[in-house]
Amino acid sequence: MPEPRQITTAPHGHVLTNSGVWSPDSRWIVYDVRSTPDGSVFDGTRIERVEVDTGRVEVVYESREGACCGVVTHSPVDDRLAFILGPERPTPAWSYGAARRQGVVVRTSHPDVAENLDARDLMPPFTAGALRGGTHLHVFSPDGAAVSSTYEDAVLEAAAEAGQGGERSLRGVGVSACGRPTTVPTTHPRNHDGSAFTVLVSRLTDAPSPGSDEISKAFEEAWIGEAGYANADGVRQRRAIAFQGYVVTTMGETISEVFVVDLPDELAALATAGEGPVAGTATTRPAPPRGVRQRRLTRTADRRYPGIQGPRHWLRSSPDGTRIALLMRDDAGIVQLFTVNPAGGVPRQVTHDAVGIASAFSWSPDSERLACVIDGSVCLIDAGSGDVTRLTAAARDDMGPRPEACVISPDGRRIAYARRVVAVDGRTWNQIFVVDVPQ
Repeated sequence: MPEPRQITTAPHGHVLTNSGVWSPDSRWIVYDVRSTPDGSVFDGTRIERVEVDTGRVEVVYESREGACCGVVTHSPVDDRLAFILGPERPTPAWSYGAARRQGVVVRTSHPDVAENLDARDLMPPFTAGALRGGTHLHVFSPDGAAVSSTYEDAVLEAAAEAGQGGERSLRGVGVSACGRPTTVPTTHPRNHDGSAFTVLVSRLTDAPSPGSDEISKAFEEAWIGEAGYANADGVRQRRAIAFQGYVVTTMGETISEVFVVDLPDELAALATAGEGPVAGTATTRPAPPRGVRQRRLTRTADRRYPGIQGPRHWLRSSPDGTRIALLMRDDAGIVQLFTVNPAGGVPRQVTHDAVGIASAFSWSPDSERLACVIDGSVCLIDAGSGDVTRLTAAARDDMGPRPEACVISPDGRRIAYARRVVAVDGRTWNQIFVVDVPQ
């Protein structure tokens, strides 16, 4: 069994995002400094990175004017980092919340120089390429040309609070096309320009019909494949995102299923309106652009334990684009790993363990293994056989590996994770560890 190595030691929080924590050369790990074990309190004020071989820490960004920052991911192709920035100069009317936050980008070569990723325009007639609320958990596409995120709408949220009509603010999936700046008018103090053209790509329904493919929430998304996937006709779909979507069963139960949204190959096409304006209106959500196709991939209502189950996790696509990994319960109620082909088909159960999977997970770069936490240990799962290899000793208490992240490096040699460590003053903090992957 390989020996884990503690990488950070500072007496403050270290929170890893569930993917994208490694630099492309596998030398650095990026994280934020939120104080709680799971990062549920958004109180971090720095984005840092640690050099794995030396333990050297660099501050990449420090928030200012009362803002907090966190949930950082690294571009897979260059030195850009994307993360959430809460409101600067927060007020009771505009403090941090799901519809009141934004994505920003910082380069490690130019620390503390942040550019807005998604533009915001809160006043009608609104601006194409800008959103009207908050984005969350920003993940670069494999080629670094786009960033996915989840989104909630401040305009519709405020309308609902005022008792006005219109569509509801529902969590959806957005895409920012990098390098396509969006300029908005200064008609609201919380408006700002963005370095990207951002749209909502999920199609949502306030009240899905039972038994239909309509969804009321799109979340926990993942880019599919390093070069997309082959569709049912064998044609390469270059850009696509898998996400969890809330559907309503014929029995009236809300469950999560896997959905796929296919995007245009050329990101410039995201500027072309579809059935409604991409900027939205005062009473409607931003509509997906033309050429964006949403479809349901799994149908699990008839299972003993229907829907996606287990610890909070983001769907993850194998790098070769042939499988989307998810968690569901088997007939005994144990959380197991399943995969499904993005082109369609029935989910395949990969693991048959007596102890359930207890964390988010990530794929190896060769698409053959996945890393996760099982029974208090960091483990590797063989994606073909389902065999599980334990890499760290079992810790059956709250000092074991955290469930939020278990991320394999781009070179496939190490896994990054966090666990609680008692400092010399008796306080307990998340610290970052790595463990080697057997070759």
